[in-house]
Amino acid sequence: MTRVGSLARAEGTLLRRDPLALVVAVGIPVLAVPMVASSGLYENGTGALLVLLIGFSMLSGVYFNLVTAIVARREARVLERLRTGELRDAEILLGTAAPAIALTWAQAVVGGVLVVVLVGASEGSNVPLAALAVVLGTAVFVLLAVVSTAFTRTVELAQVTTLPGTLIPLFLSGLVFPLDALPDWVQAVAPYSPLTPTVDLLNIALAGSGGAILAPIAILVGWLVVGTWAARRWFRWDVRR
Repeated sequence: MTRVGSLARAEGTLLRRDPLALVVAVGIPVLAVPMVASSGLYENGTGALLVLLIGFSMLSGVYFNLVTAIVARREARVLERLRTGELRDAEILLGTAAPAIALTWAQAVVGGVLVVVLVGASEGSNVPLAALAVVLGTAVFVLLAVVSTAFTRTVELAQVTTLPGTLIPLFLSGLVFPLDALPDWVQAVAPYSPLTPTVDLLNIALAGSGGAILAPIAILVGWLVVGTWAARRWFRWDVRR
């Protein structure tokens, strides 16, 4: 943990020095709360507004930023040098991902406070279930980011290669528009998208309802298994031209 902490602090310093990464990771998700709250779309939906914030945080703060960070370290041959030291492979990836993970979790907390202040609090929320959804969802998108770096040669290309991993889960999650408006076959596939089970769990937790939680949890665990296998199979530590 000491080694991971040292690497995480170094990554945090690099993140603070990158204005674009900070805007994507912090500004866009957090600013979305007062903008959407002022629109009146979520006046009676505190939980829906918070789920929107967390969903955008996972896509921008974790997935996109982590892809660009890992690719940048790989292209600068930092990952190769780190592997020659005491750090294990998992420690290198965890230390690199730690700032993005911390930002997402902090945004979930700060976003919750903003939503309560601007919209109001919901009664009967299941906080442990919401926390579980955030942890599992974050882990899934960390692995997806690691896998996506295998198909991203440069930092500039990350804006293109991350589009499918950003837009498809977003549209299939129900955050942008109701899933009922989609064709039947899309509705059948949507629950298995990496973001949809996280959104489902958060909606159940924040609404305080007794909805079925085993299926979304099982789908997220399945994504963790597939993501771990894919990361071991395709992730590259060195530069290959």
